[in-house]
Amino acid sequence: MQITKPTKAEVMRELRDYIFITIGLISYALGWAAFLIPYQITTGGTTGIGAIIYYATGFPIQWSYFIINAVLMTFAIKILGPKFSIKTTFAIFGLTFFLWFFQILVNGSDGVPPLILGPGQDFMACLIGAVMCGAGLGIVFNCNGSTGGTDIIAAIIHKYKDVTLGRMVMLCDVVIISSCYFVFHDWRRVIFGFVTLFVIGFVLDYIVNSARQSVQFFIFSKEYEKIADRITKETHRGVTVLDGIGWYSKHNVKVLVVLAYKRQSIDIFRLVKDIDPNAFISQSSVIGVYGEGFDRLRVK
Repeated sequence: MQITKPTKAEVMRELRDYIFITIGLISYALGWAAFLIPYQITTGGTTGIGAIIYYATGFPIQWSYFIINAVLMTFAIKILGPKFSIKTTFAIFGLTFFLWFFQILVNGSDGVPPLILGPGQDFMACLIGAVMCGAGLGIVFNCNGSTGGTDIIAAIIHKYKDVTLGRMVMLCDVVIISSCYFVFHDWRRVIFGFVTLFVIGFVLDYIVNSARQSVQFFIFSKEYEKIADRITKETHRGVTVLDGIGWYSKHNVKVLVVLAYKRQSIDIFRLVKDIDPNAFISQSSVIGVYGEGFDRLRVK
């Protein structure tokens, strides 16, 4: 069996993923250490379970998070395969370290988390912490990473049962957040937990969808060969050439079809204008693009 050596581009792409995953983990851990933990706010996931254990017993949140995920990863490797676990394992170790590090950095000499925004600012801390956590998770997910926890549980159940991942994660999070009532006996804490969960989900979706939002171009130009070559070389996007007939002029025309990420739109417009200022271009948003260079097609 011949083992193919990864290309330099693939190595650089993987390195870039791990750098951005680290940045996302820093944002997520700092949101917890600086805003959620000091104001005794929890949310879903294994980090939320670790937070509840910490509020009830004082046992460090990072070690609860690590132990729970270590157990889950043992099952995940056997059931889902080792490929699933590489970036997830990196994220688990990284988040464990950053949760520990930022709590030392933020906490006072007495080890008590300070109220950075002042007393009575629970709701503001909830919002700021949730935004930082959602942004961090969005960056991690965009790099095909995962922080483990309920994602692993959902992935395992999804493999054997016809239940959507989103529904399983939501069910787990509802149970986790509701259980904090038994620690504080205060429904305000439960409400803050659901607000945090909602904001994290909103920010997460915004970042993921913004990064992956795709557009479709139809380009009509006599210089279609030059335009197609430059789009392929400079944006690394595929181009399809279609034959058409201009019904008014009755002339044959070539139509370029391009699928690209929305963030690449300006580059495509600029290079088309540079080659043929009179080109006719149609741009439209598409709901989803699946295949090489875009999202993977996942159908059971």
